[in-house]
Order: sequence, then structure tokens, then C-alpha cells
Amino acid sequence: MPAPGELMRDHSLEEGLPFLTGGGQVAALIAAFDWRRTHLGPIEQWPPYLKSATSLMLRSNVPIVMLWGEAGVMIYNDAYSVFAGRRHPRLLGSNVREGWSEVADFNDNVMKVGLSGGTLSYQDQELTLHRDGHPETVWMNLDYSPLLDASGKPVGVMALVVETTAKVLLERRLDNERKRFAQVFEQAPSFMAMLQGPSHRFELVNPGYQRLIGHREVLGRTVAEALPDAAAQGYCALLDQVYRGGEAYAATGARYAVQAHADAPVIERYVDFVYQPIRDTSGEVTGIFVEGVEVTGRVLAERRREALVRLSDKVRGLDDPAEIGFEAARILGETLEVSRVGYGTIDPEAETLQVVRDWNAPGVESLAGVLHLREYGSFIENLKANEFVSISDVRTDTRTAVAASALEARHARSFVNVPVVEQGRLVAVLYVNHGAVRDWSPEDKAFVREAAERTRTAAERVRSTAALRQSEARLREANESLEAKVEARTRELMEVEERFRQSQKMEAIGQLTGGIAHDFNNLLGAMSASMQVLERRLASGKTDTAARYIGMAQDSVRRAAALTQRLLAFSRRQTLDPKPTDVNRLIGGLEDMIRRTMGPSFEVEVVGAGGLWLTRVDASQLENAVLNLCINARDAMAPNSGRLTIETANKWFDARAASERDITPGQYVSLCITDTGTGMSADVIARAFDPFFTTKPIGQGTGLGLSMVYGFVRQSGGQVRVYSELGRGTTMCLYLPRYVGELEPEPSEVAASAGQRADSEVVLVIEDEATIRALICEELQEKGYRVLAAADGREGLQLLESSRRVDLVVTDVGLPGGLNGRQVADAARVTRPRLKVLFITGYAENAAVGNGLLEPGMQMLTKPFNIDALADKVQAMIESP
Repeated sequence: MPAPGELMRDHSLEEGLPFLTGGGQVAALIAAFDWRRTHLGPIEQWPPYLKSATSLMLRSNVPIVMLWGEAGVMIYNDAYSVFAGRRHPRLLGSNVREGWSEVADFNDNVMKVGLSGGTLSYQDQELTLHRDGHPETVWMNLDYSPLLDASGKPVGVMALVVETTAKVLLERRLDNERKRFAQVFEQAPSFMAMLQGPSHRFELVNPGYQRLIGHREVLGRTVAEALPDAAAQGYCALLDQVYRGGEAYAATGARYAVQAHADAPVIERYVDFVYQPIRDTSGEVTGIFVEGVEVTGRVLAERRREALVRLSDKVRGLDDPAEIGFEAARILGETLEVSRVGYGTIDPEAETLQVVRDWNAPGVESLAGVLHLREYGSFIENLKANEFVSISDVRTDTRTAVAASALEARHARSFVNVPVVEQGRLVAVLYVNHGAVRDWSPEDKAFVREAAERTRTAAERVRSTAALRQSEARLREANESLEAKVEARTRELMEVEERFRQSQKMEAIGQLTGGIAHDFNNLLGAMSASMQVLERRLASGKTDTAARYIGMAQDSVRRAAALTQRLLAFSRRQTLDPKPTDVNRLIGGLEDMIRRTMGPSFEVEVVGAGGLWLTRVDASQLENAVLNLCINARDAMAPNSGRLTIETANKWFDARAASERDITPGQYVSLCITDTGTGMSADVIARAFDPFFTTKPIGQGTGLGLSMVYGFVRQSGGQVRVYSELGRGTTMCLYLPRYVGELEPEPSEVAASAGQRADSEVVLVIEDEATIRALICEELQEKGYRVLAAADGREGLQLLESSRRVDLVVTDVGLPGGLNGRQVADAARVTRPRLKVLFITGYAENAAVGNGLLEPGMQMLTKPFNIDALADKVQAMIESP
């Protein structure tokens, strides 16, 4: 085809072709082009609809190209010529298939759909184009609509082309940065939490923090609500102080008595931590970052060392073995916080244990007296073994009432004993009753043995005046050496630990607060700037660009919502919406997308089983899982060609087969994805579902994909299994429980109501955020509904328990006042069993909505949401059966 200019004729845009006037540089090229070589014919004879379409297109600032006839003859405007790069002006007047040969198949489909009267729309569509002589990957928003002739027949296609490559690459970079931040947050050795607002509501917690608090559900709840034990110990008051004053607070060796619930035991822990205030762009405190490490072992070790020093100092001046034993028992009891510690002398010939007095916790009976050990030689032999032994089987002489009552089986099972041997002869025993809740650690046992040794040394000293001075010297030397070693080692460990803790703390704080502040401040900054400019322009009466600035603010809101949802998905707190699903139909809907994702060098085969059972899952999550597995398979086969097979089947697992797969016996739907890629070794298979594990190079994989697939399938009651062989390929099989029932009918679209509704249905709105509550109420009233409003769960439940008419409840999940949204809905359905409920939430707390499962007549909408979408959802739910 000759380039424009080779066949030029003189034209006057103003006189001969007025429809080209004001069309820019491309208009002159259109006027000069010899259109007789195309089916459009001479430009002077173009029909009015062609001239009108060309005139409108040339005056648009949006890149537009028109494709006329079955060949798709291209006419475009100045903006499109910039997009075309070095291919302009050769594209003008060419057929689209030859003009963009690298995407010919894609454009063939566009022409087929457009000339049949259909429309197409793509968001961030990925294509490889040769605009400047070399292939480049670009992303575009593409909208196609038919061009009609005077009779209304489609004779061409109009394409709006907006390149989004820069936006897509920026979003991917930001997404990678957020994933790296999430990985650091999750894998940090210290515990971390992010609290929001003056009520200190949990936004984020990492596994370390969950371990510290006993794995309680805290997200979306305030510290006082979620951790009453911490509030009772003054930690909420410290948080209030930091929030009001804006100054960080740090503590070393702080005691935290953890009680996971009212009936749980109290576990004493010690922590080093910092409360760091988080400020917004204006400098106001908006939240608090919590970070720290548990140092219980260090604190207890210091206590034991101090106890040994006190023991040595105390017994050094005593000259009575019974007094030495009692002081040892007292110090042991106070340090270990046990119920009973005592020291008794043994007469091997009489087989008796003589206890003069012992140390007892308040309310515990003394063992003072004589315990007869006749006929229990095996017990004495156990004592000689110099080990901790149980005396639960030791029966007592029933004539010794005190000993007998104290050593009943319910008490004796918690006794441990350390023998005191002098010159090979068992002379005494140091016994400890630690109570039913304490577990002996190796450090506890070592501490008791050390105390027993010091007690034995002191008791032996007082038995011989000649040996007294020598024993004292040895004890003093041993004590000093031990204390020096312990102090030196403790100092060294504390210094190393402090350096490590400070390093980890500063790095974690920097990454966490920096990442969150960067992402959210950027989004808040964009919202604020857009609204400020909009406010000034509205004040000056300029409304022509209002939609643009509103759109900018809404885009920032959507991006903030997407960031929050990614963090929640990463934490596996997304709420599932399981429904009966035909997996064959779902795969059929994805097939075109899968083929485009795999590319032309890969063969894709879909084998759907006939008569496939239904399963009950969240269809959108299953689609994400399938696409994730297909992308992994493509990467495993790249850069070579390969074959991807997607196969469904019905499976019935008996007890043995189910046990091998760690699922319940029964019927399952199998969905297997097989590739001919590199395969996996046994070690890789064993770790394939571990969070953050990846075999891809740095920067090309986060290690979260398979972990999230596994979590979704397991949450749906199914299982994932890997079958792979190095060099032969991999099969990933998803087993989902069979659903016995019928598919739910597809929801019908409901047109938005423009006027007053005939029935004046009543909607109850329960929302603690006043601004959101007011906006929802105004929108629903404008749509013709009668609206009741409540600020918390108790107020909403009072309205529902009254005789007032309520057709639908719109309620936030997280509500103050002791009742969350799901509890309100369940309570209301006792008297209103058919009540319809729409939950709205800014965080997906599974426990608040029934462990992620919604009952019939209940639906979920995630904040932030489009207010029109809320109104449409309300109308659709009210009009549904």
C-alpha cells in the first residue's frame, strides 16, 4: 500500500471537505490519501454517516481508530497516531489485520463481534506490539462498539484505545513491595501489632503476637475487648498515654500474665516491648505500632541465679541441718512458686523419712513427721539413682496419720525428689510438690539439683567441725566461680540479645511503619489533594472538571480497599461465599482466559467428566486458584512449549484412601491440572504449600500462591495433593466435597428505581460510624425506602424485637456494645426467621459471620463500596424470593 503523500491531490479542507476542519495533523493526511484504493471509495463520495463519524473522532482527545468493512480499513485521530509510534502514518488506510499483524487473531475476533452488532471491553489487556520496530509488552483499556450505516446496519467498528502500561507496571511494583512488607511482617522473630484510633483497634498482628496472646481472635476488636487480661494489668492505660502524648514508650522485662479465656490457666510471661505512635501527614497520632520480644527465659534465669546466691548467703551462717533444709525449701518454694518444698533426713536402716518442718504455700498441709518406707526398697533404690523420680506409688504406714493424709494419690502424683548423698550414703531427700499445673523444664530441674547440692554441702559442713572450714572454703570458691561464670555468661547473652533485639526492632519498625505509612499516606494524599482542588473549583463556580477530581479520589479509595483486601487475604481472613457450583461450567468460562494466559506456544486440553457432581465452594476463589495453578504450570514449562491438561472427575474415597489424603471419607469432585514441565523433587513437594516458599528467582515469586490455594481448599472442606516427577511434569489435584442438591438460579438483574417505591419497604441500618450511617440512610430514602437507623447492636436488636415492620437489615459486622452484626442477625431471626440481612464490613472476620459461612438470605458487601452498588444490592435482595 502506498504511504500517504505518494498519491496526493489538492484539497481545501474548508471548501471541499469541511467535515475535516479542525481535525489536526491526521485530518490533512486523510484529505491527501487516495481512498479509491480501498472499498471506501473517493473521499468526496463518502456517505454522511462516514463523514460524521470521522468528524467526531478527529475532534476527540482520546485515542480512537475506526475499522471499516470486513477488512477493517483504519481511520484514526491525532491521539491514536501518538499511540501507534513509528507505524504512523503507514497505518492510515491499511487493513487492520496487515497493519497490526502481530495481533491479527485478536483483531479478527474484534471485527467478528463488532460487525455482528456486539461490543467488547478489556481492562488492562496485555498485548505484544511492534510499534517502534521491536516487540514490547503493553497494557491497554480497549472498548469496541459497532459503527452503523444510515439503515442501522453495522458496517465497521470504533475502538477507544487508552494505554495503561505505566499504571500496570507501577501497580505491580507496589504490589511486590507490599508482598515483601507482608513477608517481613509475618516472618519477623519478634511480635508485632498495628493498633488504630484512640480505642486501639487491632488492624494487623503477626504470628509472633498471636503466640504471645494465646492465639485469640483480635482483628477488628479493641485491645480492651480482645485482651481483658492485658487491660486489667494496665496496658490499655499505657496505650492511652502514648496516644494522647505522642511519645513512644519502651519497657524491659515487663510482666504479662496471659489468660486466653476465663477457664484457662494463667501463664506468666515477661516481655521487652515498645509502643510507637503512628502519625498522619498532618502530624496527628492515628495509631500505635507494637513490637517486642518475649524474654521469659532470661528473667527466670536471673531469678534462679539470685535465688542460688540468697541460698548460699543464708545457709553459710547456719549450724543446724534442719534449719539449712528449711531455708533451702523456703527459697525454692518462693522462686518456683510451687505448693510445697521440704527437706527430710533418711534412716536407711529404719527405712524412714524424718521431716522436722517444711515450707508450704498458704492452705497446704505440712508433712512434718515420720514417713515409714518399710517394704518399699525399690523407692530407696530410685532415690540412690540421683534422678527426679515419682513417689506416686509409695504407700505410707496408715498409723502415721499426718504423712498418710498428705501423700494421698491425688497429691503424690505431682511430687519429685532429689536425693542428698554423702560419701556414697543416702542421708536425706529434697522433695518438691509443684502442683497440677506446672510442667518441669530442664532449667527447673537443673535449678533444683543445684539447690540440693548446695543444701547437701551445707548440711555436711555442720556435721564435722574439722570439715566445716574446708567445706566453707570450697563452697565460697565454688559459689564465687559459679556466680562469676553465670554473671559473665548472662551479661554476654544479654548484650548479644539486646543488640539483636535492637537491630531486629529498628529494622522491623522501619519496614513496617515505613511501608504502611508510604502506601496509605500516598493514597490519603491523593484523596486529600483531589478533594481540596475540587473544593476550590466548586467555590469558584467551576464545575466542568468536577467529575475528574471525584474520579481521582474514588480511584484512591479503590486502591486503598484493594491494599486492605490483599493484607486480609494474606492473613487468610477473607470471608468465603460458598454456593453450589458446576466445576465443568466454571472451567468452561475460564478456558479462553487460560488459553490467552498460556500463550500460543502451549497446548491446552480440557477434559470434563460427564455427569460431574456439584460442589459447594466460593466460585470466585476457585477461579483464582485455577488461574494460579495454570500460571505456575506455564512457568514450570517456560520458555519451551508444553501441554497443559485440565481434567475433572467424580471420586469416592473409602476410609483408607481418605486417611491417606487427610480428608473425611465420602464423595468428592476432583479437579486436576497437569503440565509437562520440569517437575518437583520430594523435598520441594514437601514444602510446596509452605508460606513464602518458592523455587523461582528473587523478584519473580512470593511463595504465597500455593499457600493461599491450599488454605482456600482446606477451608472449603477439601484437600490438595501434588503428584510430580523430575523432568516429567507435575499434577496438582484439588478434591472438593460433593454437594447433593440443585444449582441455585442465577440472580436476575434489577433495574435501579428512579421514583417512590410502591410498597415503601422498610430497611433497618445498623452502623456505628455516623458518616457512613447517614450516607446509607440518605441514599436509601432517596430510592423510596423507609429507613430506620441504629448506632450499635443493642439498639438495632431492640428495634427488631419490636412490632415494627422491617423488610431487610443492613448491618456492619464489627459493632460496639457487646453485640456484633452476626449476633444481631441470629437473634433477630429467632422471631423473624425470613429476615434478609446484608452485612457490610471493613475487615473480613470469619468468627463474626459464622466462620466465613453465610446462611440463605444473607449477603456480604465489603467496605469501601459504591453507594449505587449498595442500593442495587438492597433492591435485589428485597425483590428476591
